[in-house]
Amino acid sequence: MAIGLAGGLMLAWRLPVLAVVVFGGLIVHLILRLFERPAFGLRRPVTPFVTQGVCKTALAVIGLPLGVTGRPMTGRGAVVANHVSWLDIFVLNAPQRVYFVSKSEVAGWPGIGWLARATGTVFIRRDARDARLQKEVFEARLRAGHHLCFFPEGTNSDGVRLLPFKPTLFAAFFADGLGEILSIQPVSLIYHAPRGQDERFYSWFGALGFGAHLLRVLAQRRQGRVDLVFHTPIAIADTTGRKDLARRCEAEVRAALVARLPATVWRDPVS
Repeated sequence: MAIGLAGGLMLAWRLPVLAVVVFGGLIVHLILRLFERPAFGLRRPVTPFVTQGVCKTALAVIGLPLGVTGRPMTGRGAVVANHVSWLDIFVLNAPQRVYFVSKSEVAGWPGIGWLARATGTVFIRRDARDARLQKEVFEARLRAGHHLCFFPEGTNSDGVRLLPFKPTLFAAFFADGLGEILSIQPVSLIYHAPRGQDERFYSWFGALGFGAHLLRVLAQRRQGRVDLVFHTPIAIADTTGRKDLARRCEAEVRAALVARLPATVWRDPVS
């Protein structure tokens, strides 16, 4: 997408302001962690509020309106959502305080990797040999009261379809003593493109680089919007296993996408 004069002017103020907000928040976060970590260990009673404030401010700088339906869960458990864009991090963190589960490669990415590590992201490797260790990490974080947030599709979609939810990551929630106290809350992310743009405008997928997509979004003078739908949490004890849980979460997320995206836009073959 060519960035004209108006887009260049938007970039001229949005990009530096966004950088100040995000990395300024990171500095505050790291300073607070110097005191929070030795005092509370895995528990983080202060710094998640910094992350939440940064994400709310970032959306305001980008100019992307966020509409929220339903309420974030308050009990112990985790959040699962469809994955569309790097914007998901801001959108999901703005109304709640969560810790993301991400592939290990992200830890090495400049900028994004630093932010992810500082904010308590759990990094996983897609290697069967690490499955037991990853399960133990999940259990420790869940027992500490963290709300983990992961994307069961395993990768980004284009926002107008839903990829099958992989049941593998759901196994940790059935560990001894956890299944009776945890719930999983499905969450649907629905992006609506700016008027006149491709319906996948906010989707970051395929070969499109992060930098190019970031500039394209920030240069957009009039943004579209994003809807965030919190569904009723599903108690682990009320399911028959990880496959059943994955299937139920996928159905909830898909239902909101079908209901809120125009029929001419929705392309999911399952529907």
